[in-house]
Amino acid sequence: MSQLYTKNGRPLTVSGTSVYSRSGQYLGRISGDTVFDPDGRYAGTVVGDRVVYRSTRSARVSAPSVRAQRAASAAAPRAASALWGEEPPFPD
Repeated sequence: MSQLYTKNGRPLTVSGTSVYSRSGQYLGRISGDTVFDPDGRYAGTVVGDRVVYRSTRSARVSAPSVRAQRAASAAAPRAASALWGEEPPFPD
């Protein structure tokens, strides 16, 4: 498992192509540099170790996906980033 962070520094857990919140909730899957939510809608772009929401890419869609919830993570938040884009709409 690896770590990603949102633009504002909230930790996310990555397992394969699946992305989970700190509480273990399934947030979506990664395809290339794009994260799609469980309904297949654009949720963010991976830039380094951060996920940012960029409205210019919001028209992208993918097939829906479903995964089981995982155990919660104890990862600590990081400082916010000045990357172009907004905080992705992920629950914590």
